[in-house]
Amino acid sequence: MISLKGLTKRYGDRLAVDDLTLELRPGAVTGFLGPNGAGKSTTMRLVLGLDRPTAGTALVGGVPYRKIRNPLRTVGALLDARAVHPGRSGRAHLVALARSNGIPRRRVEEVLETVGMAGAARKRAGTLSLGMSQRLGIAAALLGDPEVLMFDEPVNGLDPDGVRWVRGFMRSLAAEGRTVFVSSHLMSEMQLTADHLVVIGKGRLITDAPLADVLAGSSLTAVLVRTPHAGDLAALLRRAGMAVERCGENELEVTGAAIERVGDLAHEAGIRLHELRAKEASLEQAYQELTSGSVEYGVGA
Repeated sequence: MISLKGLTKRYGDRLAVDDLTLELRPGAVTGFLGPNGAGKSTTMRLVLGLDRPTAGTALVGGVPYRKIRNPLRTVGALLDARAVHPGRSGRAHLVALARSNGIPRRRVEEVLETVGMAGAARKRAGTLSLGMSQRLGIAAALLGDPEVLMFDEPVNGLDPDGVRWVRGFMRSLAAEGRTVFVSSHLMSEMQLTADHLVVIGKGRLITDAPLADVLAGSSLTAVLVRTPHAGDLAALLRRAGMAVERCGENELEVTGAAIERVGDLAHEAGIRLHELRAKEASLEQAYQELTSGSVEYGVGA
């Protein structure tokens, strides 16, 4: 488990992380979202002891990372896929990490096989594509068979098959009871991967909630209705305070009410329905709503 309490990091007059408090529990993939400059990478660096907090604490399993005796056996992390000596082969890189953490040599071969790099293990890291570098970084994170895994943009550079593999692999790790913490800007991928979401903006916590709750809480979540009496139903729902948009001759999109309420009102009025279903907002839509006031580096129209 990762626990942050009042975590704050200031660089000069810039506040990168601002009083962040949360707990990341095992058995779930937690997606870490936020605009550029929100403080995601800084937060991960603070957890891993690569930066010292200005205030507050970041603990892994109840202790600071710096006090963990065999860190690779406790936490596996991929923050920068290119942070490897370019002249070393992928296998040599993993062997060096294994030796420094008392991990058997056979584990190197196991993780190379797991990430699909067994055939490219002799290539020098400096010659690897970004996608293969990501696979090598994931292999390094898995080396100590840790209970906590942290990944910053792990699917960058991967082809569709690789992205699909990472998605399934993350979920399988969480299903084993591990804590999986993943930062990404790919909303569609996070929607398919994460169980829980942490969203920050300008260093501050915006939301810490299950994915399903974040989607359900979006104002863009709607109810779609198909009925031969669309005009009558639209008038009825508007009188009940709902926003109704006509999508076709017999179709309505209703916001501001639960699907059960729409169905009950139609039933009470004797209006026949041919279709009644929820239209869930996408994570991209929900994310844009949540972060609309926290974009630090926006672009022009």
